[in-house]
Amino acid sequence: MDLLDSLTTRRAVLGGVGTLLAGGEVVYGDSTLQSSQSSSATAPFHRSSKTTGFEIRLEGHPIMGDLDAPIDMYYWCDYQCPFCRRFEQNAFPKLIRNHVQSRTVRVVFIELPYLGEASMTAAVMDRCVWRQVRGDTPQAYWRWHSTLFDKQGSENSEWASKENLLEITKTVDGVDASAVDTCVRTYRNAIEAPINEDIDQASQFGIRRTPAFILYHRDADTAGKPVGAQPYDRFNEAITRVQNA
Repeated sequence: MDLLDSLTTRRAVLGGVGTLLAGGEVVYGDSTLQSSQSSSATAPFHRSSKTTGFEIRLEGHPIMGDLDAPIDMYYWCDYQCPFCRRFEQNAFPKLIRNHVQSRTVRVVFIELPYLGEASMTAAVMDRCVWRQVRGDTPQAYWRWHSTLFDKQGSENSEWASKENLLEITKTVDGVDASAVDTCVRTYRNAIEAPINEDIDQASQFGIRRTPAFILYHRDADTAGKPVGAQPYDRFNEAITRVQNA
């Protein structure tokens, strides 16, 4: 079965279509890429203050790939989610090499911390890291992001405590763990507000768990919603269909 059984318009998605795809089961491919490879498959990172035609506000979200790439891939994740880790290790590196580096797709990273308080702590820390590095060393964000998934432990265990996340942060080149700690302590409440707005918006799209994705062709104003941590071939097919819409 195709990953994308149908395409729809932006208006239909925003209007609350329950599902864009037939066959809602989540499929997980065999692991063919080791976690250490995820950080080697990368592309330039950018920031933007714009709001997309899909009504995704880009402020505060890292964007991987060419800003003018015709297809957006909105990627909702939770650092505690084991299926996000599978996606990051299996399909994502090949997606980056074949579609992001070729300037076809840009990836917008959006936190959806639904697995507990530790998930929110990691999401706030994510925003603090991006604030710190986005000006001069935006690639450091990818090193930090990948490292957290490489070090992922069991859900709501000690690995995701603020203290341990900061210890992991200390090992990431180009990220100042002390500055991240200060940011989290000083601005946590202010940072949680836009994260909660992202959670509410995801719910409007029918997204409540991770990993979650929407592919949006900005010029054609068409979109598709892959389901779960699919194998690369299904993402490739979905991107091709949206690209040719």
